[in-house]
Amino acid sequence: MLERPAPIVIDAPPTGRRVLFFTLVALTMAGMIALLAYALSAGGFSPGDLLLVLLFTITLPWLVIGFWNAAIGFAIMRFARDPVAAVTPSAGRVSGHEPIVSSTALVVCIRDEPPERVIRHIAPMIEGLIAHGVAQHFHLYVLSDTSDLAHAAIESRHFSELASAWRGRMALTYRRRDINTGFKAGNVRDFCDRWGDQHEHMLVLDADSLMTADAVLRLVRVMQANPQLGILQSLVIGMPSTSAFARTFQFGMRLGMRSYTIGSAWWQGDCGPYWGHNAIIRIAPFMMHCHLPALPESALIDGHILSHDQVEAVLMRRAGYEVRVLPEEGASFEQNPPTLIEFIRRDLRWCQGNMQYWHLLAIPGLKWISRYQFVFALVMFLGSPGWIGLLVFGSIAAAFAGPGGAFIHPAVGLLVFGLVLIMHFAPQVATAIDVLTRASLRRRFGGGFRFVAGLVTWMLFFLMLQPIMWFSHTIFLGRLLAGRSVGWGPQARDDHQVPWSLAARQLWPHTLLGVSSLGLLAATIPAAIPFALFVAGGPALSIPLAVVTASPAVGRAMVRLGIGRLPEETAPPREMAALALPAVELASGQHA
Repeated sequence: MLERPAPIVIDAPPTGRRVLFFTLVALTMAGMIALLAYALSAGGFSPGDLLLVLLFTITLPWLVIGFWNAAIGFAIMRFARDPVAAVTPSAGRVSGHEPIVSSTALVVCIRDEPPERVIRHIAPMIEGLIAHGVAQHFHLYVLSDTSDLAHAAIESRHFSELASAWRGRMALTYRRRDINTGFKAGNVRDFCDRWGDQHEHMLVLDADSLMTADAVLRLVRVMQANPQLGILQSLVIGMPSTSAFARTFQFGMRLGMRSYTIGSAWWQGDCGPYWGHNAIIRIAPFMMHCHLPALPESALIDGHILSHDQVEAVLMRRAGYEVRVLPEEGASFEQNPPTLIEFIRRDLRWCQGNMQYWHLLAIPGLKWISRYQFVFALVMFLGSPGWIGLLVFGSIAAAFAGPGGAFIHPAVGLLVFGLVLIMHFAPQVATAIDVLTRASLRRRFGGGFRFVAGLVTWMLFFLMLQPIMWFSHTIFLGRLLAGRSVGWGPQARDDHQVPWSLAARQLWPHTLLGVSSLGLLAATIPAAIPFALFVAGGPALSIPLAVVTASPAVGRAMVRLGIGRLPEETAPPREMAALALPAVELASGQHA
Protein backbone atom coordinates (compact mmCIF):
# COMPACT_ATOMS: atom_id res chain seq x y z
CA MET A 1 0.00 0.00 0.00
CA LEU A 2 2.92 2.34 0.73
CA GLU A 3 5.02 1.86 -2.40
CA ARG A 4 8.08 4.03 -2.79
CA PRO A 5 7.37 7.00 -5.12
CA ALA A 6 9.66 8.29 -7.83
CA PRO A 7 12.26 10.69 -6.36
CA ILE A 8 12.44 14.42 -7.00
CA VAL A 9 15.82 16.11 -7.22
CA ILE A 10 16.30 18.60 -4.38
CA ASP A 11 19.14 20.44 -2.71
CA ALA A 12 21.69 18.31 -0.85
CA PRO A 13 20.64 17.67 2.78
CA PRO A 14 22.74 19.07 5.66
CA THR A 15 24.59 15.79 6.15
CA GLY A 16 27.56 17.37 7.93
CA ARG A 17 25.30 19.10 10.43
CA ARG A 18 23.49 15.85 11.17
CA VAL A 19 26.72 13.92 11.69
CA LEU A 20 27.96 16.64 14.06
CA PHE A 21 24.67 16.71 15.96
CA PHE A 22 24.42 12.97 16.54
CA THR A 23 28.11 12.78 17.42
CA LEU A 24 27.51 15.36 20.16
CA VAL A 25 24.44 13.47 21.32
CA ALA A 26 26.24 10.11 21.40
CA LEU A 27 29.28 11.48 23.24
CA THR A 28 27.11 13.28 25.78
CA MET A 29 25.03 10.17 26.44
CA ALA A 30 28.16 8.03 26.80
CA GLY A 31 29.65 10.53 29.21
CA MET A 32 26.49 10.71 31.34
CA ILE A 33 26.18 6.92 31.48
CA ALA A 34 29.84 6.57 32.48
CA LEU A 35 29.47 9.21 35.19
CA LEU A 36 26.45 7.51 36.72
CA ALA A 37 28.08 4.08 36.53
CA TYR A 38 31.11 5.44 38.38
CA ALA A 39 28.95 7.23 40.94
CA LEU A 40 27.06 4.02 41.72
CA SER A 41 30.25 1.97 42.10
CA ALA A 42 30.99 3.34 45.56
CA GLY A 43 30.25 0.00 47.20
CA GLY A 44 30.96 -2.16 44.18
CA PHE A 45 28.85 -2.41 41.04
CA SER A 46 25.87 -4.68 41.72
CA PRO A 47 23.03 -5.93 39.47
CA GLY A 48 20.87 -3.28 41.14
CA ASP A 49 23.33 -0.60 40.04
CA LEU A 50 23.23 -1.97 36.49
CA LEU A 51 19.42 -1.72 36.53
CA LEU A 52 19.64 1.94 37.57
CA VAL A 53 22.13 2.67 34.78
CA LEU A 54 19.88 0.97 32.22
CA LEU A 55 16.85 2.97 33.42
CA PHE A 56 18.90 6.17 33.25
CA THR A 57 19.95 5.30 29.70
CA ILE A 58 16.28 5.06 28.67
CA THR A 59 15.69 8.62 29.89
CA LEU A 60 18.69 10.16 28.16
CA PRO A 61 17.79 10.50 24.45
CA TRP A 62 14.96 12.99 24.97
CA LEU A 63 17.05 14.90 27.54
CA VAL A 64 20.30 15.09 25.58
CA ILE A 65 18.72 15.83 22.20
CA GLY A 66 16.72 18.66 23.78
CA PHE A 67 19.90 20.09 25.29
CA TRP A 68 21.84 20.16 22.04
CA ASN A 69 18.88 21.53 20.09
CA ALA A 70 18.73 24.37 22.61
CA ALA A 71 22.48 24.98 22.55
CA ILE A 72 22.57 25.17 18.76
CA GLY A 73 19.43 27.30 18.70
CA PHE A 74 20.94 29.72 21.20
CA ALA A 75 24.09 30.10 19.10
CA ILE A 76 22.02 30.85 16.00
CA MET A 77 19.78 33.33 17.84
CA ARG A 78 22.80 35.20 19.15
CA PHE A 79 25.14 35.18 16.18
CA ALA A 80 23.15 34.71 12.96
CA ARG A 81 22.18 37.90 11.11
CA ASP A 82 18.81 36.31 10.25
CA PRO A 83 18.14 33.22 12.41
CA VAL A 84 15.02 32.27 10.44
CA ALA A 85 16.78 32.38 7.06
CA ALA A 86 19.71 30.46 8.56
CA VAL A 87 17.49 27.41 9.10
CA THR A 88 14.78 27.97 6.46
CA PRO A 89 16.57 29.43 3.41
CA SER A 90 13.39 29.87 1.36
CA ALA A 91 12.08 32.34 3.93
CA GLY A 92 15.14 34.52 3.50
CA ARG A 93 14.40 34.90 -0.20
CA VAL A 94 10.89 36.28 0.35
CA SER A 95 10.60 40.05 0.78
CA GLY A 96 6.90 40.15 1.67
CA HIS A 97 5.88 42.13 -1.41
CA GLU A 98 5.53 39.24 -3.86
CA PRO A 99 2.05 38.99 -5.40
CA ILE A 100 -0.21 36.17 -4.29
CA VAL A 101 -0.85 34.10 -7.41
CA SER A 102 -1.76 30.66 -6.04
CA SER A 103 -5.07 29.39 -4.67
CA THR A 104 -5.11 28.36 -1.02
CA ALA A 105 -7.82 26.50 0.87
CA LEU A 106 -8.17 27.53 4.51
CA VAL A 107 -9.20 24.22 6.08
CA VAL A 108 -10.71 24.39 9.59
CA CYS A 109 -11.31 20.99 11.20
CA ILE A 110 -13.89 20.93 13.98
CA ARG A 111 -15.74 18.38 16.06
CA ASP A 112 -18.36 19.27 18.69
CA GLU A 113 -16.94 22.79 19.05
CA PRO A 114 -19.02 25.90 19.82
CA PRO A 115 -19.35 27.44 16.34
CA GLU A 116 -19.34 31.00 17.66
CA ARG A 117 -15.90 30.44 19.16
CA VAL A 118 -14.55 28.99 15.93
CA ILE A 119 -15.90 32.01 14.06
CA ARG A 120 -14.33 34.39 16.59
CA HIS A 121 -10.93 32.87 15.83
CA ILE A 122 -11.13 32.78 12.05
CA ALA A 123 -13.01 36.02 11.39
CA PRO A 124 -10.10 38.41 12.17
CA MET A 125 -7.81 36.43 9.86
CA ILE A 126 -10.36 36.50 7.03
CA GLU A 127 -10.98 40.21 7.52
CA GLY A 128 -7.24 40.79 7.33
CA LEU A 129 -6.98 38.88 4.05
CA ILE A 130 -9.89 40.91 2.68
CA ALA A 131 -8.21 44.14 3.79
CA HIS A 132 -5.02 43.06 1.97
CA GLY A 133 -7.04 42.68 -1.23
CA VAL A 134 -6.11 39.01 -1.72
CA ALA A 135 -9.30 37.25 -0.57
CA GLN A 136 -10.03 36.00 -4.08
CA HIS A 137 -7.03 33.68 -3.76
CA PHE A 138 -8.46 31.97 -0.66
CA HIS A 139 -11.44 29.73 0.08
CA LEU A 140 -12.50 28.85 3.63
CA TYR A 141 -13.65 25.27 4.23
CA VAL A 142 -15.18 24.36 7.59
CA LEU A 143 -14.91 20.58 7.86
CA SER A 144 -17.10 19.24 10.63
CA ASP A 145 -16.97 15.80 12.21
CA THR A 146 -19.65 16.70 14.74
CA SER A 147 -21.74 13.65 15.58
CA ASP A 148 -24.55 15.22 17.61
CA LEU A 149 -27.36 16.17 15.22
CA ALA A 150 -28.67 19.03 17.34
CA HIS A 151 -25.21 20.55 17.61
CA ALA A 152 -24.67 20.00 13.89
CA ALA A 153 -27.82 21.99 13.13
CA ILE A 154 -26.49 24.91 15.17
CA GLU A 155 -23.18 24.65 13.32
CA SER A 156 -24.86 24.67 9.94
CA ARG A 157 -26.92 27.73 10.80
CA HIS A 158 -23.95 29.72 12.10
CA PHE A 159 -21.75 29.00 9.12
CA SER A 160 -24.56 29.59 6.63
CA GLU A 161 -25.04 33.02 8.16
CA LEU A 162 -21.29 33.63 7.97
CA ALA A 163 -21.19 32.60 4.32
CA SER A 164 -23.98 35.07 3.58
CA ALA A 165 -22.19 37.85 5.42
CA TRP A 166 -18.96 37.25 3.46
CA ARG A 167 -20.60 36.62 0.09
CA GLY A 168 -18.66 38.43 -2.62
CA ARG A 169 -15.65 38.90 -0.34
CA MET A 170 -14.58 35.42 0.83
CA ALA A 171 -15.85 32.06 -0.35
CA LEU A 172 -16.95 29.72 2.46
CA THR A 173 -17.97 26.06 2.27
CA TYR A 174 -19.33 24.14 5.26
CA ARG A 175 -19.35 20.34 5.12
CA ARG A 176 -20.26 17.80 7.81
CA ARG A 177 -19.47 14.09 7.64
CA ASP A 178 -22.00 11.68 9.06
CA ILE A 179 -19.26 9.19 9.97
CA ASN A 180 -15.83 10.47 11.05
CA THR A 181 -13.78 7.72 9.39
CA GLY A 182 -10.07 8.23 9.99
CA PHE A 183 -10.64 11.02 12.52
CA LYS A 184 -8.98 14.31 11.60
CA ALA A 185 -6.73 12.76 8.94
CA GLY A 186 -9.81 11.26 7.32
CA ASN A 187 -11.55 14.61 7.52
CA VAL A 188 -8.73 16.27 5.61
CA ARG A 189 -8.53 13.38 3.14
CA ASP A 190 -12.24 13.76 2.40
CA PHE A 191 -11.63 17.45 1.65
CA CYS A 192 -8.80 16.53 -0.72
CA ASP A 193 -10.96 14.01 -2.54
CA ARG A 194 -13.77 16.56 -3.01
CA TRP A 195 -12.00 19.85 -3.59
CA GLY A 196 -8.24 19.25 -3.55
CA ASP A 197 -7.79 19.67 -7.30
CA GLN A 198 -9.19 23.21 -7.10
CA HIS A 199 -6.30 24.61 -5.01
CA GLU A 200 -2.51 24.54 -4.92
CA HIS A 201 -2.21 24.75 -1.14
CA MET A 202 -4.22 24.13 2.00
CA LEU A 203 -3.65 25.83 5.33
CA VAL A 204 -4.77 23.38 8.01
CA LEU A 205 -6.28 24.95 11.13
CA ASP A 206 -7.75 23.51 14.32
CA ALA A 207 -10.81 24.85 16.10
CA ASP A 208 -8.59 26.77 18.54
CA SER A 209 -6.13 28.07 15.92
CA LEU A 210 -5.51 31.78 15.50
CA MET A 211 -3.24 33.18 12.80
CA THR A 212 -2.63 36.69 11.59
CA ALA A 213 -3.34 37.51 7.95
CA ASP A 214 0.29 38.52 7.55
CA ALA A 215 1.40 35.09 8.80
CA VAL A 216 -0.88 33.37 6.30
CA LEU A 217 0.48 35.46 3.44
CA ARG A 218 4.03 34.80 4.61
CA LEU A 219 3.47 31.04 4.42
CA VAL A 220 1.88 31.29 0.98
CA ARG A 221 4.72 33.43 -0.39
CA VAL A 222 7.37 31.02 0.88
CA MET A 223 5.49 28.13 -0.73
CA GLN A 224 5.25 30.04 -4.01
CA ALA A 225 8.98 30.76 -3.91
CA ASN A 226 9.95 27.10 -3.49
CA PRO A 227 7.95 24.55 -5.54
CA GLN A 228 9.88 21.73 -3.86
CA LEU A 229 8.42 22.66 -0.47
CA GLY A 230 5.68 20.21 0.50
CA ILE A 231 4.85 21.28 4.07
CA LEU A 232 5.74 24.51 5.85
CA GLN A 233 4.95 24.49 9.57
CA SER A 234 4.55 27.77 11.44
CA LEU A 235 5.85 28.12 15.01
CA VAL A 236 2.70 27.68 17.12
CA ILE A 237 2.62 29.36 20.53
CA GLY A 238 0.03 29.60 23.28
CA MET A 239 -2.51 32.41 23.46
CA PRO A 240 -2.62 34.60 26.58
CA SER A 241 -4.71 32.94 29.26
CA THR A 242 -6.17 33.71 32.68
CA SER A 243 -5.79 30.04 33.67
CA ALA A 244 -2.84 29.74 36.05
CA PHE A 245 -2.01 26.32 34.63
CA ALA A 246 -2.12 27.31 30.95
CA ARG A 247 -0.42 30.62 31.69
CA THR A 248 2.56 29.04 33.42
CA PHE A 249 2.88 26.15 31.00
CA GLN A 250 2.82 28.25 27.87
CA PHE A 251 5.28 30.80 29.27
CA GLY A 252 7.84 28.01 29.49
CA MET A 253 6.69 26.59 26.16
CA ARG A 254 7.14 30.01 24.54
CA LEU A 255 10.74 30.18 25.71
CA GLY A 256 11.59 26.56 24.97
CA MET A 257 10.03 26.43 21.51
CA ARG A 258 12.17 29.24 20.16
CA SER A 259 15.63 27.86 20.86
CA TYR A 260 14.59 24.22 20.47
CA THR A 261 12.89 24.72 17.09
CA ILE A 262 15.68 26.83 15.62
CA GLY A 263 18.27 24.32 16.80
CA SER A 264 16.42 21.29 15.47
CA ALA A 265 15.65 23.03 12.17
CA TRP A 266 19.37 23.72 11.71
CA TRP A 267 20.23 20.03 11.43
CA GLN A 268 16.92 18.48 10.35
CA GLY A 269 16.72 20.86 7.40
CA ASP A 270 14.31 19.53 4.78
CA CYS A 271 13.07 16.74 7.10
CA GLY A 272 11.31 19.11 9.44
CA PRO A 273 8.23 18.69 11.65
CA TYR A 274 4.51 18.88 10.99
CA TRP A 275 2.33 19.38 14.05
CA GLY A 276 -1.02 18.89 12.36
CA HIS A 277 -2.27 22.48 12.33
CA ASN A 278 -1.24 26.06 11.56
CA ALA A 279 0.76 24.70 8.63
CA ILE A 280 0.49 25.05 4.87
CA ILE A 281 0.61 21.98 2.60
CA ARG A 282 1.08 21.57 -1.13
CA ILE A 283 -2.05 19.62 -2.03
CA ALA A 284 -1.03 17.68 -5.16
CA PRO A 285 1.85 15.69 -3.59
CA PHE A 286 -0.12 15.36 -0.35
CA MET A 287 -2.97 13.69 -2.22
CA MET A 288 -0.61 11.47 -4.21
CA HIS A 289 1.83 10.38 -1.51
CA CYS A 290 0.43 10.99 1.99
CA HIS A 291 -2.56 8.67 2.17
CA LEU A 292 -2.56 6.88 5.54
CA PRO A 293 -3.35 3.17 5.68
CA ALA A 294 -5.36 1.57 8.47
CA LEU A 295 -3.09 -0.51 10.71
CA PRO A 296 -3.73 -4.26 10.90
CA GLU A 297 -4.88 -6.13 13.97
CA SER A 298 -1.29 -7.24 14.59
CA ALA A 299 -0.31 -3.64 15.43
CA LEU A 300 -0.13 -2.51 19.06
CA ILE A 301 -3.06 -0.18 18.31
CA ASP A 302 -4.83 -1.15 15.14
CA GLY A 303 -7.15 0.85 12.94
CA HIS A 304 -6.74 4.39 11.69
CA ILE A 305 -3.57 6.30 12.55
CA LEU A 306 -4.32 8.84 15.27
CA SER A 307 -1.09 10.88 15.39
CA HIS A 308 -1.28 11.46 11.66
CA ASP A 309 0.82 14.61 11.34
CA GLN A 310 4.34 13.20 11.60
CA VAL A 311 3.39 10.26 9.38
CA GLU A 312 2.20 12.63 6.67
CA ALA A 313 5.43 14.62 7.06
CA VAL A 314 7.71 11.62 6.54
CA LEU A 315 5.64 10.42 3.58
CA MET A 316 5.87 13.87 2.00
CA ARG A 317 9.63 13.81 2.51
CA ARG A 318 9.84 10.28 1.11
CA ALA A 319 8.19 11.58 -2.05
CA GLY A 320 11.08 14.06 -2.44
CA TYR A 321 9.39 17.21 -1.16
CA GLU A 322 10.82 19.35 1.61
CA VAL A 323 9.18 19.62 5.02
CA ARG A 324 10.32 22.69 6.93
CA VAL A 325 9.42 24.86 9.88
CA LEU A 326 9.26 28.67 9.89
CA PRO A 327 10.51 29.58 13.40
CA GLU A 328 8.94 33.04 13.65
CA GLU A 329 7.03 34.04 16.78
CA GLY A 330 3.98 36.12 17.45
CA ALA A 331 1.68 35.30 14.53
CA SER A 332 0.48 31.69 14.96
CA PHE A 333 -1.37 30.64 18.09
CA GLU A 334 -3.30 27.85 19.81
CA GLN A 335 -5.06 27.37 23.13
CA ASN A 336 -3.48 25.13 25.75
CA PRO A 337 -5.47 22.99 28.21
CA PRO A 338 -6.63 25.14 31.15
CA THR A 339 -6.10 22.53 33.88
CA LEU A 340 -3.73 19.76 34.84
CA ILE A 341 -6.50 17.16 34.40
CA GLU A 342 -7.20 18.30 30.82
CA PHE A 343 -3.47 18.49 30.07
CA ILE A 344 -2.97 14.87 31.14
CA ARG A 345 -5.99 13.80 29.08
CA ARG A 346 -4.60 15.46 25.94
CA ASP A 347 -1.11 14.09 26.51
CA LEU A 348 -2.37 10.53 26.87
CA ARG A 349 -4.20 10.83 23.55
CA TRP A 350 -0.87 11.82 21.99
CA CYS A 351 0.83 8.93 23.76
CA GLN A 352 -1.69 6.49 22.32
CA GLY A 353 -1.29 7.93 18.84
CA ASN A 354 2.51 7.91 18.97
CA MET A 355 2.61 4.27 20.03
CA GLN A 356 1.21 3.38 16.59
CA TYR A 357 4.55 4.44 15.13
CA TRP A 358 6.02 1.07 16.13
CA HIS A 359 4.26 -0.46 13.15
CA LEU A 360 5.46 2.27 10.78
CA LEU A 361 9.20 2.05 11.38
CA ALA A 362 9.60 -0.45 8.55
CA ILE A 363 7.83 1.62 5.87
CA PRO A 364 10.03 1.23 2.76
CA GLY A 365 11.87 4.19 1.30
CA LEU A 366 11.89 6.51 4.31
CA LYS A 367 14.80 8.88 4.94
CA TRP A 368 16.83 7.82 7.94
CA ILE A 369 15.99 11.13 9.61
CA SER A 370 12.31 10.26 9.15
CA ARG A 371 12.83 6.96 10.94
CA TYR A 372 14.63 8.85 13.68
CA GLN A 373 11.58 11.14 14.03
CA PHE A 374 9.34 8.13 14.57
CA VAL A 375 11.74 6.75 17.17
CA PHE A 376 12.04 10.13 18.87
CA ALA A 377 8.23 10.42 19.07
CA LEU A 378 8.20 7.02 20.79
CA VAL A 379 11.08 7.92 23.13
CA MET A 380 9.16 11.03 24.22
CA PHE A 381 6.85 8.70 26.14
CA LEU A 382 8.98 5.58 26.62
CA GLY A 383 11.49 7.53 28.70
CA SER A 384 8.82 8.13 31.34
CA PRO A 385 8.89 4.59 32.82
CA GLY A 386 12.66 5.03 33.07
CA TRP A 387 12.28 8.03 35.36
CA ILE A 388 9.67 6.30 37.50
CA GLY A 389 11.87 3.21 37.69
CA LEU A 390 14.79 5.35 38.83
CA LEU A 391 12.63 6.79 41.62
CA VAL A 392 11.28 3.44 42.80
CA PHE A 393 14.41 1.31 42.55
CA GLY A 394 16.74 4.15 43.48
CA SER A 395 14.75 4.84 46.65
CA ILE A 396 14.82 1.16 47.58
CA ALA A 397 18.57 0.91 46.92
CA ALA A 398 19.32 4.04 48.95
CA ALA A 399 17.08 2.88 51.78
CA PHE A 400 18.81 -0.51 52.00
CA ALA A 401 22.23 1.16 51.94
CA GLY A 402 21.24 3.34 54.90
CA PRO A 403 22.95 6.51 56.17
CA GLY A 404 26.33 4.82 56.53
CA GLY A 405 26.11 2.70 53.40
CA ALA A 406 28.22 3.18 50.29
CA PHE A 407 25.39 3.69 47.81
CA ILE A 408 26.92 6.45 45.67
CA HIS A 409 29.97 8.69 45.37
CA PRO A 410 28.43 11.96 46.62
CA ALA A 411 30.45 14.39 44.51
CA VAL A 412 29.98 12.49 41.26
CA GLY A 413 26.32 11.84 42.00
CA LEU A 414 25.81 15.55 42.60
CA LEU A 415 27.54 16.30 39.29
CA VAL A 416 25.19 13.94 37.43
CA PHE A 417 22.18 15.50 39.15
CA GLY A 418 23.34 19.02 38.24
CA LEU A 419 23.91 18.08 34.60
CA VAL A 420 20.45 16.54 34.40
CA LEU A 421 18.91 19.75 35.73
CA ILE A 422 20.87 21.84 33.22
CA MET A 423 19.66 19.67 30.36
CA HIS A 424 16.07 19.77 31.54
CA PHE A 425 15.99 23.55 31.64
CA ALA A 426 18.29 24.19 28.67
CA PRO A 427 15.68 25.17 26.03
CA GLN A 428 13.98 27.71 28.30
CA VAL A 429 17.20 29.06 29.82
CA ALA A 430 18.75 29.51 26.37
CA THR A 431 15.92 31.76 25.24
CA ALA A 432 15.76 33.46 28.65
CA ILE A 433 19.39 34.54 28.31
CA ASP A 434 18.62 35.93 24.87
CA VAL A 435 15.63 37.86 26.23
CA LEU A 436 17.43 39.22 29.29
CA THR A 437 20.33 40.53 27.21
CA ARG A 438 18.08 42.43 24.78
CA ALA A 439 16.23 45.44 26.15
CA SER A 440 13.54 45.34 23.47
CA LEU A 441 12.71 41.71 24.25
CA ARG A 442 12.62 42.37 27.99
CA ARG A 443 10.09 45.15 27.46
CA ARG A 444 7.89 42.87 25.35
CA PHE A 445 7.71 40.41 28.24
CA GLY A 446 6.77 43.16 30.69
CA GLY A 447 10.25 44.07 31.89
CA GLY A 448 13.16 42.20 33.42
CA PHE A 449 11.66 41.76 36.89
CA ARG A 450 8.38 40.30 35.62
CA PHE A 451 10.26 38.09 33.18
CA VAL A 452 12.51 36.61 35.88
CA ALA A 453 9.52 36.11 38.17
CA GLY A 454 7.75 34.25 35.38
CA LEU A 455 10.83 32.16 34.68
CA VAL A 456 11.28 31.14 38.33
CA THR A 457 7.56 30.35 38.64
CA TRP A 458 7.73 28.20 35.54
CA MET A 459 10.81 26.32 36.79
CA LEU A 460 9.10 25.37 40.04
CA PHE A 461 5.96 24.44 38.13
CA PHE A 462 7.92 22.36 35.61
CA LEU A 463 9.74 20.46 38.37
CA MET A 464 6.32 19.34 39.62
CA LEU A 465 4.55 18.88 36.29
CA GLN A 466 7.16 16.77 34.52
CA PRO A 467 7.23 13.83 36.96
CA ILE A 468 3.42 13.88 37.15
CA MET A 469 3.39 13.36 33.39
CA TRP A 470 6.07 10.66 33.64
CA PHE A 471 3.90 8.65 35.99
CA SER A 472 0.76 9.28 33.93
CA HIS A 473 2.57 7.97 30.84
CA THR A 474 3.84 4.94 32.75
CA ILE A 475 0.37 3.97 33.95
CA PHE A 476 -1.11 4.55 30.51
CA LEU A 477 1.53 2.52 28.70
CA GLY A 478 0.78 -0.36 31.04
CA ARG A 479 -2.90 -0.07 30.18
CA LEU A 480 -2.11 -0.03 26.46
CA LEU A 481 -0.17 -3.28 26.81
CA ALA A 482 -3.24 -4.70 28.56
CA GLY A 483 -5.40 -3.72 25.58
CA ARG A 484 -7.01 -0.58 27.04
CA SER A 485 -7.08 2.75 25.20
CA VAL A 486 -8.66 6.20 25.43
CA GLY A 487 -11.16 7.89 23.16
CA TRP A 488 -10.58 11.03 21.12
CA GLY A 489 -13.43 13.27 22.23
CA PRO A 490 -13.62 17.09 22.18
CA GLN A 491 -11.29 19.11 24.39
CA ALA A 492 -12.38 21.33 27.28
CA ARG A 493 -10.85 24.68 26.29
CA ASP A 494 -12.56 27.11 28.68
CA ASP A 495 -11.15 27.98 32.10
CA HIS A 496 -12.79 26.00 34.90
CA GLN A 497 -12.11 25.02 38.48
CA VAL A 498 -10.99 21.54 39.50
CA PRO A 499 -12.76 20.29 42.64
CA TRP A 500 -10.66 18.57 45.28
CA SER A 501 -12.74 15.42 44.86
CA LEU A 502 -12.02 15.23 41.10
CA ALA A 503 -8.32 15.88 41.61
CA ALA A 504 -8.17 13.14 44.25
CA ARG A 505 -9.96 10.61 42.03
CA GLN A 506 -7.64 11.31 39.11
CA LEU A 507 -4.35 11.74 40.92
CA TRP A 508 -4.37 9.49 43.98
CA PRO A 509 -1.92 7.01 42.35
CA HIS A 510 0.52 9.86 41.75
CA THR A 511 0.18 11.01 45.35
CA LEU A 512 0.71 7.50 46.65
CA LEU A 513 3.88 7.09 44.59
CA GLY A 514 5.38 10.40 45.72
CA VAL A 515 4.47 10.12 49.38
CA SER A 516 5.58 6.48 49.63
CA SER A 517 8.98 7.19 48.09
CA LEU A 518 9.62 10.23 50.25
CA GLY A 519 8.34 8.42 53.34
CA LEU A 520 10.71 5.52 52.75
CA LEU A 521 13.68 7.85 52.43
CA ALA A 522 12.63 9.91 55.46
CA ALA A 523 12.67 6.76 57.55
CA THR A 524 16.01 5.47 56.27
CA ILE A 525 18.21 8.10 54.60
CA PRO A 526 16.75 11.63 54.87
CA ALA A 527 19.76 13.14 53.10
CA ALA A 528 18.50 11.64 49.84
CA ILE A 529 15.15 13.46 49.97
CA PRO A 530 16.30 16.66 48.16
CA PHE A 531 17.39 14.55 45.19
CA ALA A 532 14.30 12.34 45.22
CA LEU A 533 12.09 15.44 45.14
CA PHE A 534 13.13 15.87 41.51
CA VAL A 535 10.86 12.93 40.62
CA ALA A 536 8.74 12.39 43.76
CA GLY A 537 7.87 16.00 44.62
CA GLY A 538 5.43 16.62 41.79
CA PRO A 539 3.40 13.44 42.25
CA ALA A 540 3.27 13.99 46.02
CA LEU A 541 1.76 17.47 45.45
CA SER A 542 -0.26 16.63 42.34
CA ILE A 543 -3.70 17.01 43.93
CA PRO A 544 -3.18 20.52 45.35
CA LEU A 545 -1.30 21.51 42.17
CA ALA A 546 -4.33 20.54 40.05
CA VAL A 547 -6.70 22.52 42.28
CA VAL A 548 -4.58 25.64 42.79
CA THR A 549 -3.53 26.05 39.14
CA ALA A 550 -7.20 25.87 38.10
CA SER A 551 -8.26 28.56 40.58
CA PRO A 552 -9.62 31.68 38.83
CA ALA A 553 -8.34 33.87 41.66
CA VAL A 554 -4.79 32.56 41.27
CA GLY A 555 -4.92 33.05 37.51
CA ARG A 556 -6.19 36.61 37.75
CA ALA A 557 -3.55 37.44 40.36
CA MET A 558 -0.81 36.16 38.05
CA VAL A 559 -2.12 38.34 35.20
CA ARG A 560 -2.28 41.42 37.44
CA LEU A 561 1.25 40.83 38.71
CA GLY A 562 2.55 40.15 35.21
CA ILE A 563 3.80 36.65 36.09
CA GLY A 564 3.97 34.62 32.90
CA ARG A 565 3.29 37.67 30.75
CA LEU A 566 3.63 37.08 27.02
CA PRO A 567 4.55 39.76 24.47
CA GLU A 568 1.03 39.57 23.02
CA GLU A 569 -0.38 40.84 26.31
CA THR A 570 1.75 43.96 26.01
CA ALA A 571 1.19 44.50 22.27
CA PRO A 572 -1.32 42.03 20.77
CA PRO A 573 -1.54 41.69 16.99
CA ARG A 574 -4.71 43.07 15.43
CA GLU A 575 -6.28 39.64 15.03
CA MET A 576 -5.75 38.82 18.71
CA ALA A 577 -6.94 42.23 19.88
CA ALA A 578 -10.21 41.55 18.04
CA LEU A 579 -10.83 38.56 20.35
CA ALA A 580 -10.87 40.76 23.46
CA LEU A 581 -9.20 38.01 25.48
CA PRO A 582 -9.62 38.54 29.25
CA ALA A 583 -5.89 38.05 29.83
CA VAL A 584 -4.98 40.71 27.28
CA GLU A 585 -7.55 43.21 28.58
CA LEU A 586 -6.57 42.66 32.21
CA ALA A 587 -2.85 42.86 31.41
CA SER A 588 -3.41 46.00 29.31
CA GLY A 589 -5.15 47.66 32.24
CA GLN A 590 -2.28 46.79 34.57
CA HIS A 591 0.26 47.82 31.95
CA ALA A 592 -1.46 51.16 31.44
